[in-house]
Amino acid sequence: MKKFFTKSGIIVLTVVTIAAVILCIVSAAGSGTGFIHNALGVIASPFRAAGSAVSGWVGDIAGRFASVESLQEENDALRQQVAELEKELRQAQEDSQENERLRTLLNLRQQREDFVFESARVVGQSTSNWSSTITLSKGTSSGIAIGDCAVNEEGFLVGVVTDAGLNWSTVTTILDPSSQLGAKVFRTGETTVVQGDLGLMNQGQLKLAYLAGESSVINGDLVMTSGLGGYYPSDLVIGSVEEIRTDDNGLTKYAVMTPKVDLDALVQVFVITDFTIID
Repeated sequence: MKKFFTKSGIIVLTVVTIAAVILCIVSAAGSGTGFIHNALGVIASPFRAAGSAVSGWVGDIAGRFASVESLQEENDALRQQVAELEKELRQAQEDSQENERLRTLLNLRQQREDFVFESARVVGQSTSNWSSTITLSKGTSSGIAIGDCAVNEEGFLVGVVTDAGLNWSTVTTILDPSSQLGAKVFRTGETTVVQGDLGLMNQGQLKLAYLAGESSVINGDLVMTSGLGGYYPSDLVIGSVEEIRTDDNGLTKYAVMTPKVDLDALVQVFVITDFTIID
């Protein structure tokens, strides 16, 4: 079978060659051109067609590369535009949120005309197993001093300034174990002390300590600063009672509180740099 195909291939090649020669002779006789010249033309014709096809293919590929490069440049430009629009949108959202905070603060200022506020942005936050502090963008050059209270736009207590430099300050939050403030229960007027607690801090809670044996504090009671001693302003909302517990000695009670301010969401605070002491 293999010999058959080999023999047949030789025959076909021979027939094609003879046909090409005859075509050359006929063409030469009809056109007046030489046999050799005409034969070369016939032989070269398929190569010219192949060359033309290759040239067209190469041109098509080059056109496609140019098109892809143009699309890439267009995509890059669109990405840049999208990035700029997203930046503008974020800025607009931040401006809107700040305006909302300032409008809320305006209401607080109208309610507490005895307060002098200094706005500052939160530029750092440190929460570990042992402490809870935030760093502000302003300090002593803006009138902020150690001992000043910091609140959010609604007047909820954030903490107390415990360190201050020229253009920065540190606020120890109400959750910090070292935090301690005179407090009162809004419903009953009972005075007590709010403390940070190492065991409660990681749960985002603090302690209402030294409850009297006959205390009528209940879950949901609102707790505020008492202002006793004139060191801190009075009537700053601290948080609400979540649970009443008994100390390990079984003799005294305390309450677990949840602060009203969301410390993790703070981006701006308002430091009370001056206030009127109310006896």
